[in-house]
Amino acid sequence: MSSSHSTTSYLESRRAFLSAAGLRLGALAIAVSGWSSHLSLAKETEPYIKVGILHSLSGTLATNGQSVIDGILMAIDEINEQGGLLEKRLKPIISDGASNPATFEQNAATLIGQDRVHTIFGCWSSANRKSVKPVVEREDHLLWYPVQYEGQEQSPSIMYGGAAPNQQILPAVQWGIQQFGKRILLVGSDYLFPRAANRLIKSFLPHYRGHATGELYQPLGKQDFRHILHTIKQTKPDFILNTINGDSNQGFFQSLVDANLTAHDIPVISTSIGEDELQQIGIELTLGHYSVWNYFQSIDSPSNRRFVANFKRRYGQDRVTGDPIESAYSQVHLYAMAVRKAGTHSISEIRQAAKGLIFGAPQGLIRIDPENQHTWKVTRIGRVQDNGQFTEVWKSHEPLHPNPYPMPPR
Repeated sequence: MSSSHSTTSYLESRRAFLSAAGLRLGALAIAVSGWSSHLSLAKETEPYIKVGILHSLSGTLATNGQSVIDGILMAIDEINEQGGLLEKRLKPIISDGASNPATFEQNAATLIGQDRVHTIFGCWSSANRKSVKPVVEREDHLLWYPVQYEGQEQSPSIMYGGAAPNQQILPAVQWGIQQFGKRILLVGSDYLFPRAANRLIKSFLPHYRGHATGELYQPLGKQDFRHILHTIKQTKPDFILNTINGDSNQGFFQSLVDANLTAHDIPVISTSIGEDELQQIGIELTLGHYSVWNYFQSIDSPSNRRFVANFKRRYGQDRVTGDPIESAYSQVHLYAMAVRKAGTHSISEIRQAAKGLIFGAPQGLIRIDPENQHTWKVTRIGRVQDNGQFTEVWKSHEPLHPNPYPMPPR
């Protein structure tokens, strides 16, 4: 398909993206409200800046959580090796959300009120982010969220580092229809992100001239996909849009293999499977299928080669990087840029300083949009190879302007 045709609805010009360079150097409004209630002047005497890391180290999302934490810790070490921030070292305080929204909410409150962290890097799933959102808003704090999501949200207390809907799920659906056909089966985990994403997809399908043959959900952690397999055989979709999250993906792809359904028969485009997940699921189960992200380890650029080499040097040559890892890593460096620009660790001033920042991430230039605090990124679709990496089969020409509230054309 034509790349220009597939991104017309989403693409902003290079001029709009690069104009942010002026924002980096220009004056930004500085909040006059003073310190957050949890950031007293006494903190100026502390020898370090405490930052919270809130991800799952247990439960169905533990694999994802540990890998993202690894990316965050690597960035923190890089910043500390460069002298830290404001002549202080960053000190990570790690908290286990246990793949449970209630635990995420409680632990966010503890990180802010008891541990008195200056910011929080965290949350994998939308359910977990939604549980933390009222906590950081109530405390006028700041969460750096690294993962793609369903949109329909904009909070002054959250920096959204992952893809908005127009930077992932909508381009994937449009590309799939043009490549494979109009009949799409929507399969996802039974929680907020898949259901909200599929509502959005269905609203755009008439515009894309596509048709949903079904919409099926499986509880997080469940491995039995017999009912979904039955629907696949009955409806014979041209492709499947997969919003299953966590270790349930292994059961899903195993069921396809058991039914002798290959990527050639019914290709699957996944929104939550990266290089790390491929190792857990099994490459033999996913070979030839597709994922849509903003970053792949296989990106051939000097900055990404350095990033991958450093990650492997730190964690082992068998380890792989992936989109959420790279996103979380980049957000730590964006936070550091904002602190240096603000000249303080006051949350209100860091929030303002972060808006419009551009960072040379491993995936390429990214930018925090000054209006909605989401991130400009290139969209990429990759096909699973037998070495556990993705071969890029399509990407947007330029970083896409993040739109958390996309509306289908009338």
